[in-house]
Amino acid sequence: MTNHSAWKNPSDAKIHSILQATKTIAVVGCSPNPERTSHQIAAFLIEKGYHVIPVHPNAETILGQKVYPKLADIPIAVDIVNVFRKAEFTPAIAEEAAMIHAKTLWLQQGIVNEKTWNIARTHGLTCVMDQCIAVMHRLLIP
Repeated sequence: MTNHSAWKNPSDAKIHSILQATKTIAVVGCSPNPERTSHQIAAFLIEKGYHVIPVHPNAETILGQKVYPKLADIPIAVDIVNVFRKAEFTPAIAEEAAMIHAKTLWLQQGIVNEKTWNIARTHGLTCVMDQCIAVMHRLLIP
């Protein structure tokens, strides 16, 4: 069992305000395969009006959006970095998210890494872990 005492997700009210204020979401690990959850969540976010930027090392376009191999390659401001990668890869992603001045680092459901949370918080990012952005959007945004 994981000890959740060292990290804590923002309140629903804070998550609501993040989702309301967000314009651009970079989806790290966004798959070109429509069967994959990352692809489906990116499609949902596009449908909800967000500018979604897929981040994938080998794809050129996903869901009609230009793909960037890494966060540092994205030429515009990113509000949320939404992560679909295994927990052990997330500390480096947190460092990259801080380097591009993202506001929020969001690790999808099932992804928890305390080191990542600490990196994000140290750099002033809001950090959400182990929550699906689409589920939270459905719950909090009417």
